[in-house]
Amino acid sequence: MNSNHSPQNIKTDVLIIGSGIMGATLATLLKELDPKIQVDLIEKLEDAGLESSNTFNNAGTGHAGYCELNYTPLLSNGKIDIQKALEINAKFEISLQFWSYLSKKYSSFKPKNFISKVPHISIVRGDKDVAFLKKRYLAFKKNHLFNQIEFTTNPSIIKKWAPLIANKNISEPIGATRFKSGSDINFGSLTKELIKILVKKNYFRLHKNLEALSIKKIDSQDWEVTTKRVAFKKEINFKANFVFITSGGDSLGLLQKTNIPEQMGYAGFPVNGKWLICNNPKINLQHTAKVYGKAQIGSPPMSMPHMDLRVVSGKRVLLFGPFASFTCKFLNSGSHLDLIKSIKFHNIIPITHVFLREWKLLIYLIKQTMHSNTSRINELRKFYPDANSDDWSLMSAGKRVQIIKPSKKFGGTLEFGTKIIFNTENNLAALLGASPGASVSVSSMIEIIDKCFKDKLKTKDWQSKFKKIMPVSSHQLIKDPTLIHKIRAAAFKALYLN
Repeated sequence: MNSNHSPQNIKTDVLIIGSGIMGATLATLLKELDPKIQVDLIEKLEDAGLESSNTFNNAGTGHAGYCELNYTPLLSNGKIDIQKALEINAKFEISLQFWSYLSKKYSSFKPKNFISKVPHISIVRGDKDVAFLKKRYLAFKKNHLFNQIEFTTNPSIIKKWAPLIANKNISEPIGATRFKSGSDINFGSLTKELIKILVKKNYFRLHKNLEALSIKKIDSQDWEVTTKRVAFKKEINFKANFVFITSGGDSLGLLQKTNIPEQMGYAGFPVNGKWLICNNPKINLQHTAKVYGKAQIGSPPMSMPHMDLRVVSGKRVLLFGPFASFTCKFLNSGSHLDLIKSIKFHNIIPITHVFLREWKLLIYLIKQTMHSNTSRINELRKFYPDANSDDWSLMSAGKRVQIIKPSKKFGGTLEFGTKIIFNTENNLAALLGASPGASVSVSSMIEIIDKCFKDKLKTKDWQSKFKKIMPVSSHQLIKDPTLIHKIRAAAFKALYLN
């Protein structure tokens, strides 16, 4: 045993920094493809999945493009663009395939602990938005991935779909779409289900309460990551062939420490979120879906208002929100200096350009920060007219660091979504950004394997194993109408979603 004054040195093939849904997914995929690959997963907190993947810090929606209206913009030619929704839907099907594979292989992997069938509904009011929703419905209906969509402008039907929302006489035009096959996902519980599989495997180590301090390149093949046991001075040095940084808001700061040229110019735009949570079990029982509306003008897509049914440890929980606001923290467990510390010489211009160009968004978020509970309840009543303030309380919805990307044309652009940064040698990757990240985590991790383990992926052993894990690609699902019914039916059966 090394003394407290001598750093412990650990050699590993793969070092993953962050044990949320992304890190746990990559580790699981790699161990399925190669049981003898040494994988070390480090986590700063006392357990896996407690920050960005935690139950109420994450959206909880199985993002499949069903109800999120921002995924289907209305183009200048009057047509609905469903391409982004198609891509997200197909990628979500990839996640379902992987979880189905694990459910069949491991008796310890319990889908009922993390996924439940919950309908996805979009609802709008007013002639203009109803016309938009109908166009969206018609565009979806023509596509094999979305042809199970239902549409109505009948208040009586909408009341059956969402009793709390349509519980009064409706005087203005109203429209709604529904997908019965939507899902609710507890990504914190899913992370723990994956970790449960991993800790039983040889050549895998989970290190909790371990904070990454520095990341430096030793040579073209290896990285050295210096870590510290939280609350102790003892350092542990990892020498790794491949490093994946996936620590939520901390990813940007750790990526900057690598000094790779590919991270130059990137910065973060932090957004805080809060939920209203219903404390009345009788009200919770009356709502049976995830109901999404349209985001306010000037608000970020992540703040799209919705009445959200969650299933947590077998119990129904009803949320409304999220309410986005400005913050300087990158994580709930972070520091109010996170934003300032992330500002470097190379990203000053992109940050300045984004904050100047997005001043309306910034003002919106600052105003939201000062909102009272009364104003939040009033927003809730636009969805649920009979809401009683005594039944609802405020809770944190976690932090999201949106990507500020360098741009030759604009200096910097603000992007909502996720992006993986790779170094030239493809032996380091870092995940930045947010939604719909967790729902498409498997596709994102396959992207890393495709790029960073391509030589191994060419071998017959990896190819045969990959085919068993992932029989159909997202590209095939989009292009071939004959595949989706079979693949979806198999996944629903394995995950108990029927």
